[in-house]
Amino acid sequence: MIALPSHDASKIFTCSAVFDQFEPVCLDQVEEVCSGTKTSSCPNDVIPTHFLKKIFKVVSSDILAIFNSSLSSGVVPACFKHAVVQPVLKKPNLDSSVLTNFRPISKLPFLSKILEKIVFGQLQSFVNGHNVLERFQSGFKTLHSTETALLKVLNDLLLATDSGDSAVLLLLDLTAAFDTVDHSILITRLEHCGVKGTPLEWFRSYLSDRTFSVSFGDFISSSAPLTCGVPQGSILGPILFSIYMLPLGLIFRKYNICFHSYADDTQIYLQLKGNSPASLEPLLQCLGEVKSWMASNFLNFNENKTEVIIFGPSGNLNTSNFNLHSLEPFVKSHAKNLGVIFDSNFTFEKQISSVVQRSFFKLRLLSKVRSFLSFKNFERAIHAFIISQLDYCNSLYAGVSQTCLARLQLVQNAAARLLTRTKRCEHISPVLASLHWLPVRFRISFKILLLTYKALNGQAPGYLADLLQTYTPLRSLRSSDLLLLAVPRSRLVHRGDRAFAVVAPKLWNNLPLHIRQAPTVNLFKSYLKTHFYVLAFNTA
Repeated sequence: MIALPSHDASKIFTCSAVFDQFEPVCLDQVEEVCSGTKTSSCPNDVIPTHFLKKIFKVVSSDILAIFNSSLSSGVVPACFKHAVVQPVLKKPNLDSSVLTNFRPISKLPFLSKILEKIVFGQLQSFVNGHNVLERFQSGFKTLHSTETALLKVLNDLLLATDSGDSAVLLLLDLTAAFDTVDHSILITRLEHCGVKGTPLEWFRSYLSDRTFSVSFGDFISSSAPLTCGVPQGSILGPILFSIYMLPLGLIFRKYNICFHSYADDTQIYLQLKGNSPASLEPLLQCLGEVKSWMASNFLNFNENKTEVIIFGPSGNLNTSNFNLHSLEPFVKSHAKNLGVIFDSNFTFEKQISSVVQRSFFKLRLLSKVRSFLSFKNFERAIHAFIISQLDYCNSLYAGVSQTCLARLQLVQNAAARLLTRTKRCEHISPVLASLHWLPVRFRISFKILLLTYKALNGQAPGYLADLLQTYTPLRSLRSSDLLLLAVPRSRLVHRGDRAFAVVAPKLWNNLPLHIRQAPTVNLFKSYLKTHFYVLAFNTA
Protein backbone atom coordinates (compact mmCIF):
# COMPACT_ATOMS: atom_id res chain seq x y z
CA MET A 1 0.00 0.00 0.00
CA ILE A 2 1.30 3.47 -0.94
CA ALA A 3 1.58 5.92 1.96
CA LEU A 4 0.54 9.33 0.66
CA PRO A 5 2.85 12.27 1.43
CA SER A 6 1.78 14.78 4.08
CA HIS A 7 1.19 17.36 1.34
CA ASP A 8 1.09 17.31 -2.43
CA ALA A 9 4.15 19.27 -3.49
CA SER A 10 2.84 19.32 -7.05
CA LYS A 11 0.08 21.78 -6.09
CA ILE A 12 2.50 24.22 -4.48
CA PHE A 13 4.34 24.96 -7.70
CA THR A 14 2.47 27.15 -10.15
CA CYS A 15 3.70 29.44 -12.93
CA SER A 16 1.86 32.72 -13.53
CA ALA A 17 3.03 32.88 -17.15
CA VAL A 18 1.11 31.01 -19.83
CA PHE A 19 2.36 29.13 -22.89
CA ASP A 20 -0.85 28.62 -24.87
CA GLN A 21 0.18 28.51 -28.52
CA PHE A 22 3.05 27.44 -30.72
CA GLU A 23 4.66 29.85 -33.12
CA PRO A 24 4.43 28.63 -36.73
CA VAL A 25 7.80 27.78 -38.25
CA CYS A 26 9.20 28.97 -41.55
CA LEU A 27 11.07 27.01 -44.20
CA ASP A 28 14.47 28.34 -43.17
CA GLN A 29 13.95 27.18 -39.59
CA VAL A 30 13.00 23.66 -40.66
CA GLU A 31 16.01 23.42 -43.00
CA GLU A 32 18.32 24.64 -40.23
CA VAL A 33 16.96 22.08 -37.77
CA CYS A 34 17.19 19.33 -40.36
CA SER A 35 20.79 20.08 -41.27
CA GLY A 36 21.75 20.30 -37.58
CA THR A 37 20.10 16.99 -36.63
CA LYS A 38 22.38 13.99 -36.41
CA THR A 39 21.98 11.53 -39.27
CA SER A 40 20.60 8.44 -37.59
CA SER A 41 18.79 5.45 -39.02
CA CYS A 42 15.44 4.10 -37.88
CA PRO A 43 13.67 1.03 -39.30
CA ASN A 44 10.49 3.12 -39.59
CA ASP A 45 12.08 5.63 -41.98
CA VAL A 46 10.75 5.05 -45.49
CA ILE A 47 13.55 7.18 -46.95
CA PRO A 48 17.08 6.79 -45.53
CA THR A 49 18.05 9.85 -43.50
CA HIS A 50 21.17 10.71 -45.51
CA PHE A 51 19.13 10.61 -48.74
CA LEU A 52 16.32 12.68 -47.23
CA LYS A 53 18.81 15.40 -46.30
CA LYS A 54 20.04 15.53 -49.90
CA ILE A 55 16.54 15.94 -51.35
CA PHE A 56 15.16 17.97 -48.45
CA LYS A 57 14.73 21.18 -50.47
CA VAL A 58 12.53 19.31 -52.93
CA VAL A 59 10.09 18.03 -50.28
CA SER A 60 10.60 20.75 -47.64
CA SER A 61 7.36 22.61 -48.42
CA ASP A 62 5.27 19.47 -47.81
CA ILE A 63 7.15 18.70 -44.60
CA LEU A 64 6.66 22.30 -43.43
CA ALA A 65 2.90 21.96 -44.02
CA ILE A 66 2.79 18.78 -41.90
CA PHE A 67 4.72 20.42 -39.04
CA ASN A 68 2.67 23.63 -38.95
CA SER A 69 -0.54 21.61 -39.15
CA SER A 70 0.57 19.58 -36.13
CA LEU A 71 1.53 22.72 -34.17
CA SER A 72 -1.74 24.51 -34.91
CA SER A 73 -4.06 21.54 -34.36
CA GLY A 74 -2.29 20.02 -31.34
CA VAL A 75 -2.18 16.58 -32.96
CA VAL A 76 0.95 14.49 -33.47
CA PRO A 77 0.87 12.15 -36.51
CA ALA A 78 0.45 8.53 -35.45
CA CYS A 79 3.42 7.39 -37.55
CA PHE A 80 5.66 9.66 -35.44
CA LYS A 81 4.71 7.83 -32.23
CA HIS A 82 6.06 4.36 -32.90
CA ALA A 83 9.53 3.69 -31.49
CA VAL A 84 11.89 0.84 -32.22
CA VAL A 85 13.61 0.13 -28.92
CA GLN A 86 17.17 -1.12 -29.02
CA PRO A 87 18.57 -2.43 -25.71
CA VAL A 88 22.13 -1.17 -25.10
CA LEU A 89 24.38 -2.25 -22.25
CA LYS A 90 24.86 0.60 -19.75
CA LYS A 91 28.55 -0.32 -19.43
CA PRO A 92 30.61 -2.65 -21.65
CA ASN A 93 31.75 -4.81 -18.73
CA LEU A 94 28.24 -5.60 -17.43
CA ASP A 95 26.67 -9.06 -17.66
CA SER A 96 24.52 -9.22 -20.79
CA SER A 97 22.37 -11.99 -19.29
CA VAL A 98 20.97 -9.57 -16.69
CA LEU A 99 18.18 -7.53 -18.28
CA THR A 100 18.51 -4.63 -15.82
CA ASN A 101 22.00 -3.97 -17.20
CA PHE A 102 20.46 -2.75 -20.47
CA ARG A 103 19.28 0.76 -21.25
CA PRO A 104 16.37 0.95 -23.73
CA ILE A 105 17.15 3.45 -26.47
CA SER A 106 14.18 4.50 -28.59
CA LYS A 107 14.77 4.98 -32.30
CA LEU A 108 12.16 7.33 -33.69
CA PRO A 109 11.49 8.43 -37.29
CA PHE A 110 13.79 11.21 -38.45
CA LEU A 111 10.94 13.61 -39.21
CA SER A 112 9.51 13.11 -35.72
CA LYS A 113 12.85 14.22 -34.28
CA ILE A 114 12.75 17.41 -36.35
CA LEU A 115 9.23 18.15 -35.09
CA GLU A 116 10.31 17.42 -31.50
CA LYS A 117 13.27 19.79 -31.89
CA ILE A 118 10.97 22.57 -33.03
CA VAL A 119 8.64 22.01 -30.06
CA PHE A 120 11.60 21.65 -27.70
CA GLY A 121 13.03 25.01 -28.78
CA GLN A 122 9.76 26.84 -28.03
CA LEU A 123 9.13 25.00 -24.75
CA GLN A 124 12.70 25.57 -23.56
CA SER A 125 12.50 29.26 -24.40
CA PHE A 126 9.36 29.52 -22.24
CA VAL A 127 10.62 27.58 -19.20
CA ASN A 128 14.02 29.32 -19.26
CA GLY A 129 12.45 32.74 -19.61
CA HIS A 130 10.26 32.18 -16.55
CA ASN A 131 12.70 30.12 -14.43
CA VAL A 132 10.40 27.11 -14.39
CA LEU A 133 13.04 24.37 -14.24
CA GLU A 134 14.84 23.32 -11.08
CA ARG A 135 17.89 25.46 -10.44
CA PHE A 136 19.85 22.59 -8.93
CA GLN A 137 19.20 20.16 -11.76
CA SER A 138 22.34 20.13 -13.91
CA GLY A 139 21.26 17.42 -16.33
CA PHE A 140 20.03 18.28 -19.84
CA LYS A 141 21.04 21.95 -19.56
CA THR A 142 23.46 24.05 -21.55
CA LEU A 143 26.43 25.46 -19.60
CA HIS A 144 25.86 22.75 -16.97
CA SER A 145 27.87 19.55 -16.50
CA THR A 146 28.71 16.87 -13.97
CA GLU A 147 31.77 18.95 -13.06
CA THR A 148 29.79 22.09 -12.22
CA ALA A 149 27.36 19.99 -10.15
CA LEU A 150 30.14 18.24 -8.22
CA LEU A 151 32.05 21.51 -7.74
CA LYS A 152 29.02 23.10 -6.06
CA VAL A 153 28.44 20.09 -3.79
CA LEU A 154 32.13 19.79 -2.84
CA ASN A 155 32.33 23.52 -2.12
CA ASP A 156 29.38 23.32 0.27
CA LEU A 157 30.74 20.23 2.02
CA LEU A 158 34.19 21.80 2.47
CA LEU A 159 32.75 25.01 3.89
CA ALA A 160 30.49 23.01 6.22
CA THR A 161 33.36 20.99 7.68
CA ASP A 162 35.53 24.12 7.72
CA SER A 163 33.15 25.65 10.24
CA GLY A 164 33.89 22.78 12.63
CA ASP A 165 30.72 20.80 11.92
CA SER A 166 30.21 17.43 10.29
CA ALA A 167 28.27 16.87 7.07
CA VAL A 168 26.44 13.94 5.55
CA LEU A 169 26.13 13.21 1.83
CA LEU A 170 23.45 10.84 0.58
CA LEU A 171 23.61 9.55 -3.00
CA LEU A 172 20.31 8.40 -4.46
CA ASP A 173 19.54 6.74 -7.78
CA LEU A 174 16.16 5.99 -9.30
CA THR A 175 15.22 2.66 -10.84
CA ALA A 176 14.22 3.00 -14.51
CA ALA A 177 12.97 6.53 -13.80
CA PHE A 178 12.36 7.51 -17.44
CA ASP A 179 10.32 4.36 -18.04
CA THR A 180 7.86 4.80 -15.15
CA VAL A 181 6.75 8.39 -15.74
CA ASP A 182 2.96 8.51 -15.53
CA HIS A 183 1.48 10.37 -18.49
CA SER A 184 -1.54 11.84 -16.69
CA ILE A 185 0.68 13.16 -13.88
CA LEU A 186 3.08 14.62 -16.44
CA ILE A 187 0.22 16.46 -18.18
CA THR A 188 -0.75 17.90 -14.79
CA ARG A 189 2.84 19.03 -14.21
CA LEU A 190 2.83 20.78 -17.59
CA GLU A 191 -0.38 22.59 -16.65
CA HIS A 192 1.18 23.79 -13.39
CA CYS A 193 4.16 25.05 -15.40
CA GLY A 194 1.86 27.26 -17.50
CA VAL A 195 1.43 25.05 -20.58
CA LYS A 196 -2.16 25.52 -21.71
CA GLY A 197 -4.35 25.39 -24.81
CA THR A 198 -2.96 23.93 -28.02
CA PRO A 199 0.54 23.13 -26.66
CA LEU A 200 -1.01 21.12 -23.82
CA GLU A 201 -3.20 19.23 -26.28
CA TRP A 202 -0.13 18.62 -28.44
CA PHE A 203 1.73 17.05 -25.51
CA ARG A 204 -1.36 15.02 -24.63
CA SER A 205 -1.41 13.72 -28.22
CA TYR A 206 2.38 13.18 -28.12
CA LEU A 207 2.10 10.96 -25.02
CA SER A 208 -1.07 9.07 -25.93
CA ASP A 209 -1.36 6.02 -28.20
CA ARG A 210 2.39 5.49 -28.34
CA THR A 211 3.65 2.07 -29.41
CA PHE A 212 6.98 0.34 -29.54
CA SER A 213 8.71 -2.79 -30.76
CA VAL A 214 12.02 -4.22 -29.59
CA SER A 215 14.87 -4.82 -32.01
CA PHE A 216 17.75 -7.07 -31.00
CA GLY A 217 20.22 -8.26 -33.58
CA ASP A 218 18.32 -9.46 -36.64
CA PHE A 219 15.07 -9.94 -34.69
CA ILE A 220 12.24 -7.51 -34.07
CA SER A 221 9.19 -8.01 -31.86
CA SER A 222 5.57 -7.24 -32.60
CA SER A 223 4.18 -3.82 -31.72
CA ALA A 224 2.97 -3.13 -28.17
CA PRO A 225 1.33 -0.10 -26.51
CA LEU A 226 3.49 2.27 -24.43
CA THR A 227 1.28 3.49 -21.60
CA CYS A 228 3.92 5.20 -19.44
CA GLY A 229 7.41 6.65 -19.57
CA VAL A 230 9.17 9.18 -21.76
CA PRO A 231 11.23 7.69 -24.61
CA GLN A 232 14.96 7.52 -23.90
CA GLY A 233 16.61 8.79 -27.04
CA SER A 234 13.88 11.29 -27.86
CA ILE A 235 14.42 15.06 -27.99
CA LEU A 236 11.62 15.96 -25.58
CA GLY A 237 12.21 13.14 -23.09
CA PRO A 238 14.84 14.91 -20.91
CA ILE A 239 12.96 18.21 -20.46
CA LEU A 240 9.68 16.38 -19.79
CA PHE A 241 11.42 14.28 -17.13
CA SER A 242 12.85 17.43 -15.51
CA ILE A 243 9.34 18.93 -15.35
CA TYR A 244 7.97 15.68 -13.90
CA MET A 245 10.53 15.82 -11.08
CA LEU A 246 9.96 19.48 -10.16
CA PRO A 247 8.03 18.87 -6.89
CA LEU A 248 10.96 16.91 -5.46
CA GLY A 249 12.95 20.11 -4.96
CA LEU A 250 10.05 21.64 -3.02
CA ILE A 251 10.14 18.77 -0.54
CA PHE A 252 13.88 19.21 0.04
CA ARG A 253 13.42 22.95 0.58
CA LYS A 254 10.61 22.32 3.06
CA TYR A 255 13.12 20.55 5.35
CA ASN A 256 16.03 22.92 4.52
CA ILE A 257 17.96 20.07 2.92
CA CYS A 258 20.64 20.91 0.35
CA PHE A 259 20.42 18.88 -2.83
CA HIS A 260 21.69 18.65 -6.38
CA SER A 261 20.44 16.48 -9.21
CA TYR A 262 21.91 15.31 -12.47
CA ALA A 263 19.21 13.58 -14.54
CA ASP A 264 17.90 10.84 -12.22
CA ASP A 265 20.91 10.92 -9.85
CA THR A 266 20.24 12.99 -6.73
CA GLN A 267 22.71 14.14 -4.09
CA ILE A 268 21.34 15.19 -0.71
CA TYR A 269 23.66 16.77 1.84
CA LEU A 270 23.21 18.37 5.22
CA GLN A 271 25.45 20.22 7.64
CA LEU A 272 25.20 18.68 11.11
CA LYS A 273 25.18 21.71 13.38
CA GLY A 274 27.25 21.15 16.49
CA ASN A 275 27.73 17.51 15.47
CA SER A 276 24.50 16.70 17.31
CA PRO A 277 22.80 13.40 16.44
CA ALA A 278 19.46 15.24 16.54
CA SER A 279 20.52 17.33 13.56
CA LEU A 280 19.95 14.24 11.37
CA GLU A 281 16.22 14.22 12.11
CA PRO A 282 15.26 16.65 9.30
CA LEU A 283 17.09 14.43 6.81
CA LEU A 284 15.34 11.28 7.97
CA GLN A 285 11.93 12.98 7.97
CA CYS A 286 12.61 14.40 4.51
CA LEU A 287 13.57 10.97 3.17
CA GLY A 288 10.34 9.50 4.50
CA GLU A 289 8.27 12.10 2.68
CA VAL A 290 10.37 11.77 -0.48
CA LYS A 291 9.78 8.01 -0.55
CA SER A 292 6.04 8.55 -0.17
CA TRP A 293 6.04 11.12 -2.96
CA MET A 294 8.09 8.79 -5.15
CA ALA A 295 5.66 5.94 -4.60
CA SER A 296 2.62 8.08 -5.40
CA ASN A 297 4.37 9.23 -8.60
CA PHE A 298 5.36 5.70 -9.67
CA LEU A 299 9.06 6.21 -8.99
CA ASN A 300 11.36 4.14 -6.84
CA PHE A 301 14.84 4.48 -5.35
CA ASN A 302 17.41 1.88 -6.33
CA GLU A 303 18.56 0.86 -2.85
CA ASN A 304 21.47 -1.11 -4.29
CA LYS A 305 22.98 2.20 -5.41
CA THR A 306 22.11 4.21 -2.29
CA GLU A 307 25.28 5.31 -0.48
CA VAL A 308 25.99 7.57 2.50
CA ILE A 309 29.25 9.34 3.36
CA ILE A 310 29.83 11.29 6.56
CA PHE A 311 32.44 14.04 6.55
CA GLY A 312 33.98 15.37 9.73
CA PRO A 313 35.93 18.55 10.52
CA SER A 314 39.01 16.36 11.00
CA GLY A 315 40.25 13.11 9.53
CA ASN A 316 39.22 11.06 12.57
CA LEU A 317 35.43 10.91 12.55
CA ASN A 318 33.54 8.53 14.80
CA THR A 319 30.35 7.67 12.93
CA SER A 320 29.02 5.76 15.94
CA ASN A 321 28.02 9.12 17.45
CA PHE A 322 25.32 9.46 14.81
CA ASN A 323 22.15 7.39 14.91
CA LEU A 324 21.47 6.89 11.21
CA HIS A 325 18.57 4.48 11.70
CA SER A 326 17.57 3.10 8.27
CA LEU A 327 20.62 4.68 6.60
CA GLU A 328 23.13 2.73 8.69
CA PRO A 329 23.60 -0.13 6.15
CA PHE A 330 24.45 2.37 3.40
CA VAL A 331 27.33 4.20 5.15
CA LYS A 332 30.56 3.97 3.14
CA SER A 333 34.02 5.45 3.54
CA HIS A 334 34.02 6.29 -0.17
CA ALA A 335 31.52 6.21 -3.05
CA LYS A 336 31.40 7.03 -6.74
CA ASN A 337 29.47 10.20 -7.41
CA LEU A 338 28.84 11.07 -11.09
CA GLY A 339 32.04 9.32 -12.09
CA VAL A 340 34.21 10.74 -9.28
CA ILE A 341 35.07 8.76 -6.14
CA PHE A 342 34.39 10.86 -3.03
CA ASP A 343 35.97 9.81 0.27
CA SER A 344 35.19 10.92 3.82
CA ASN A 345 38.56 12.70 4.16
CA PHE A 346 38.40 14.66 0.86
CA THR A 347 41.73 13.18 -0.23
CA PHE A 348 40.50 11.84 -3.60
CA GLU A 349 43.20 9.18 -3.33
CA LYS A 350 40.94 6.40 -4.61
CA GLN A 351 39.71 8.59 -7.44
CA ILE A 352 43.24 9.45 -8.53
CA SER A 353 44.33 5.81 -8.17
CA SER A 354 41.46 4.80 -10.43
CA VAL A 355 42.41 7.44 -13.04
CA VAL A 356 46.07 6.40 -12.96
CA GLN A 357 45.22 2.71 -13.29
CA ARG A 358 42.84 3.23 -16.22
CA SER A 359 45.23 5.62 -17.95
CA PHE A 360 48.24 3.31 -17.81
CA PHE A 361 46.11 0.42 -19.03
CA LYS A 362 45.01 2.48 -22.05
CA LEU A 363 48.59 3.66 -22.63
CA ARG A 364 49.72 0.04 -22.88
CA LEU A 365 47.02 -0.61 -25.48
CA LEU A 366 47.89 2.54 -27.39
CA SER A 367 51.58 1.62 -27.49
CA LYS A 368 50.67 -1.40 -29.61
CA VAL A 369 49.23 0.77 -32.40
CA ARG A 370 51.80 3.59 -32.18
CA SER A 371 53.64 2.48 -35.30
CA PHE A 372 50.47 2.36 -37.40
CA LEU A 373 49.35 5.94 -36.77
CA SER A 374 50.74 9.28 -37.83
CA PHE A 375 51.95 11.69 -35.15
CA LYS A 376 48.86 13.88 -35.47
CA ASN A 377 46.39 10.99 -35.30
CA PHE A 378 48.21 9.38 -32.39
CA GLU A 379 48.15 12.69 -30.53
CA ARG A 380 44.39 12.79 -31.05
CA ALA A 381 44.14 9.30 -29.57
CA ILE A 382 46.24 10.38 -26.57
CA HIS A 383 43.94 13.35 -25.95
CA ALA A 384 40.81 11.21 -26.35
CA PHE A 385 41.85 8.36 -24.06
CA ILE A 386 44.41 9.82 -21.63
CA ILE A 387 44.26 13.62 -21.34
CA SER A 388 40.45 13.52 -21.12
CA GLN A 389 40.83 11.19 -18.10
CA LEU A 390 43.23 13.62 -16.40
CA ASP A 391 41.01 16.62 -17.11
CA TYR A 392 37.65 15.12 -16.11
CA CYS A 393 36.42 17.07 -13.07
CA ASN A 394 40.02 18.06 -12.29
CA SER A 395 38.79 21.30 -10.67
CA LEU A 396 37.86 19.09 -7.69
CA TYR A 397 41.56 18.29 -7.18
CA ALA A 398 42.42 21.81 -5.97
CA GLY A 399 44.34 21.44 -2.73
CA VAL A 400 44.91 17.68 -2.87
CA SER A 401 48.31 16.39 -1.77
CA GLN A 402 51.36 16.85 -3.98
CA THR A 403 51.83 13.08 -3.87
CA CYS A 404 48.50 12.54 -5.62
CA LEU A 405 49.24 15.23 -8.20
CA ALA A 406 52.64 13.67 -8.84
CA ARG A 407 50.93 10.39 -9.73
CA LEU A 408 48.76 12.16 -12.29
CA GLN A 409 51.83 13.94 -13.63
CA LEU A 410 53.50 10.57 -14.18
CA VAL A 411 50.62 9.61 -16.46
CA GLN A 412 50.97 12.78 -18.50
CA ASN A 413 54.75 12.32 -18.69
CA ALA A 414 54.33 8.74 -19.90
CA ALA A 415 51.83 9.85 -22.55
CA ALA A 416 54.22 12.57 -23.77
CA ARG A 417 57.16 10.12 -23.93
CA LEU A 418 55.08 7.59 -25.85
CA LEU A 419 53.90 10.24 -28.31
CA THR A 420 57.34 11.77 -28.96
CA ARG A 421 59.38 8.57 -28.42
CA THR A 422 61.37 10.36 -25.71
CA LYS A 423 63.67 8.22 -23.58
CA ARG A 424 63.22 7.92 -19.82
CA CYS A 425 66.58 9.55 -19.14
CA GLU A 426 65.61 12.77 -20.97
CA HIS A 427 64.04 15.69 -19.10
CA ILE A 428 60.27 15.90 -19.68
CA SER A 429 59.61 19.66 -19.25
CA PRO A 430 60.93 20.67 -22.70
CA VAL A 431 58.85 17.87 -24.23
CA LEU A 432 55.65 19.09 -22.55
CA ALA A 433 56.45 22.65 -23.60
CA SER A 434 56.99 21.61 -27.22
CA LEU A 435 53.63 19.79 -27.20
CA HIS A 436 52.00 22.82 -25.58
CA TRP A 437 50.75 20.63 -22.71
CA LEU A 438 50.30 22.29 -19.35
CA PRO A 439 51.54 20.24 -16.36
CA VAL A 440 48.76 18.71 -14.27
CA ARG A 441 48.73 21.22 -11.41
CA PHE A 442 48.48 24.11 -13.86
CA ARG A 443 45.69 22.36 -15.77
CA ILE A 444 43.73 22.37 -12.49
CA SER A 445 44.30 26.10 -12.01
CA PHE A 446 43.46 26.71 -15.67
CA LYS A 447 40.11 24.90 -15.28
CA ILE A 448 39.20 26.83 -12.11
CA LEU A 449 40.06 30.16 -13.71
CA LEU A 450 38.09 29.30 -16.83
CA LEU A 451 35.03 28.38 -14.74
CA THR A 452 35.49 31.61 -12.77
CA TYR A 453 35.54 33.70 -15.95
CA LYS A 454 32.45 31.92 -17.28
CA ALA A 455 30.61 32.35 -13.96
CA LEU A 456 31.36 36.09 -13.94
CA ASN A 457 30.19 36.49 -17.53
CA GLY A 458 26.97 34.50 -17.48
CA GLN A 459 28.41 31.45 -19.23
CA ALA A 460 28.20 29.06 -16.26
CA PRO A 461 25.41 27.89 -13.92
CA GLY A 462 23.99 30.52 -11.61
CA TYR A 463 24.81 28.43 -8.56
CA LEU A 464 28.53 28.85 -9.32
CA ALA A 465 28.19 32.59 -9.96
CA ASP A 466 26.54 32.98 -6.55
CA LEU A 467 29.70 31.64 -4.87
CA LEU A 468 31.79 34.54 -6.22
CA GLN A 469 31.53 37.92 -4.52
CA THR A 470 33.03 41.14 -5.90
CA TYR A 471 35.63 42.77 -3.68
CA THR A 472 35.27 46.53 -3.19
CA PRO A 473 38.17 48.29 -1.38
CA LEU A 474 37.08 51.01 1.05
CA ARG A 475 39.49 53.60 -0.32
CA SER A 476 39.60 53.26 -4.05
CA LEU A 477 38.05 55.54 -6.63
CA ARG A 478 38.57 52.94 -9.36
CA SER A 479 37.56 49.83 -7.41
CA SER A 480 34.91 48.89 -9.96
CA ASP A 481 37.58 48.68 -12.67
CA LEU A 482 39.80 46.23 -10.77
CA LEU A 483 37.45 43.24 -11.15
CA LEU A 484 38.70 41.72 -7.89
CA LEU A 485 36.87 38.98 -6.01
CA ALA A 486 36.42 38.75 -2.25
CA VAL A 487 38.24 35.82 -0.62
CA PRO A 488 36.13 34.29 2.18
CA ARG A 489 37.93 33.51 5.40
CA SER A 490 38.48 29.81 6.01
CA ARG A 491 38.85 28.47 9.52
CA LEU A 492 40.58 25.19 8.64
CA VAL A 493 43.44 25.64 6.19
CA HIS A 494 43.40 22.07 4.83
CA ARG A 495 39.65 22.10 4.23
CA GLY A 496 38.22 25.58 3.70
CA ASP A 497 41.10 26.72 1.47
CA ARG A 498 40.12 24.01 -1.02
CA ALA A 499 36.58 25.29 -1.61
CA PHE A 500 35.82 26.81 -5.00
CA ALA A 501 34.59 29.99 -3.28
CA VAL A 502 38.07 30.40 -1.77
CA VAL A 503 40.40 29.00 -4.45
CA ALA A 504 38.82 30.82 -7.39
CA PRO A 505 39.16 34.39 -5.97
CA LYS A 506 42.79 33.76 -4.94
CA LEU A 507 43.74 32.59 -8.43
CA TRP A 508 41.64 35.25 -10.13
CA ASN A 509 43.04 38.20 -8.18
CA ASN A 510 46.59 37.19 -9.14
CA LEU A 511 45.85 37.59 -12.84
CA PRO A 512 46.82 40.82 -14.61
CA LEU A 513 43.96 43.27 -15.04
CA HIS A 514 43.94 43.07 -18.85
CA ILE A 515 43.39 39.29 -18.61
CA ARG A 516 40.51 39.67 -16.15
CA GLN A 517 38.92 42.15 -18.56
CA ALA A 518 39.11 39.86 -21.60
CA PRO A 519 35.84 40.45 -23.52
CA THR A 520 35.36 36.86 -24.78
CA VAL A 521 36.05 33.43 -23.38
CA ASN A 522 38.26 32.52 -26.36
CA LEU A 523 40.41 35.59 -25.84
CA PHE A 524 40.56 34.83 -22.12
CA LYS A 525 41.67 31.25 -22.84
CA SER A 526 44.38 32.42 -25.23
CA TYR A 527 45.66 34.88 -22.63
CA LEU A 528 45.64 32.18 -19.98
CA LYS A 529 47.50 29.73 -22.17
CA THR A 530 50.25 32.23 -22.93
CA HIS A 531 50.74 33.29 -19.31
CA PHE A 532 50.34 29.84 -17.82
CA TYR A 533 52.81 28.22 -20.18
CA VAL A 534 55.44 30.79 -19.25
CA LEU A 535 54.70 30.32 -15.55
CA ALA A 536 54.42 26.55 -15.76
CA PHE A 537 57.66 25.81 -17.54
CA ASN A 538 59.68 28.45 -15.73
CA THR A 539 58.79 26.81 -12.42
CA ALA A 540 58.80 23.16 -13.51
